Amino acid sequence: MSVDEGARRLKTEEDEPGWEVDPDDDWGVAVVATVGRQLRLRREAVGMRAADFGVAVGYGEDMIYKIEGGKRIPRPEYLDKADAVLGAGGQVSAMKEDVAKVRYPKKVRALAKMEAKAVEIQLYDPLNIHGLLQTPEYARGLLLMRRPAYTQDEVERMVAGRMARKSVFERDPAPQLSFVLEEWTLRRPLGGRELLRSQLEHLLEVGRLRNVELQVMPMDREEHAGVDGGIEVLKFGDGSVVGRSPVVANGRPVTEPKQLHILELRYGIIRAQALTPRESTALIEQLLGET
Repeated sequence: MSVDEGARRLKTEEDEPGWEVDPDDDWGVAVVATVGRQLRLRREAVGMRAADFGVAVGYGEDMIYKIEGGKRIPRPEYLDKADAVLGAGGQVSAMKEDVAKVRYPKKVRALAKMEAKAVEIQLYDPLNIHGLLQTPEYARGLLLMRRPAYTQDEVERMVAGRMARKSVFERDPAPQLSFVLEEWTLRRPLGGRELLRSQLEHLLEVGRLRNVELQVMPMDREEHAGVDGGIEVLKFGDGSVVGRSPVVANGRPVTEPKQLHILELRYGIIRAQALTPRESTALIEQLLGET
């Protein structure tokens, strides 16, 4: 609930971009509809009108009806407030885990599911600092540059999705993570120098993790095995491997040994051509000092 010059202002859709339901996400639609129905039934069971309930949780009546009707994804704090107001004893708050997954696009959920099981991940992005390494501000800045432009809701959903994938850094046991970054992506001040500076600081912080290796491909290299595009290789505890690259199977995930061999060969050469992790850290520190 927000306060503006002493007057209570109830939240509207404009206050929370990026929390609309994706109509093409069947599972997400079903989850939000179920949560909304449970909220409505509990509210009616305690005899509260939607308007009164809205005042209690800090939302406008229209937003209450949209959430209960499965048209809007309830934020975690909304569910916590609703739990307290309705005296649900934690049963409403417990729905936060499933609702949180709905916030992220289907493709992101599928990728995050694989990353959550991998014991080793190898990543090379020739165009941008990889999404797993981006700060929320830097990611938002990149998405806002897209043409044709994304809507504000789309931008916020994609930022949330990228940040959700960062849970891979918090796993225990932690997977081994290898990144190769292009030097030019660390030099170009996309979104402004302040965004770049905080992004470089974040890279140094992540690079200090024992399970992470960051390498930079210098711009002066005369040989580069990554000219065909990005590479992702995920290895799992049972020995299986999944790879992906724009030039192999049109970017679809592949498991066929011959295709995986090509991706791993390219990635190995790219790493050999890049600076060592120690040299890469020194370069990032230098660029940070120049930014």
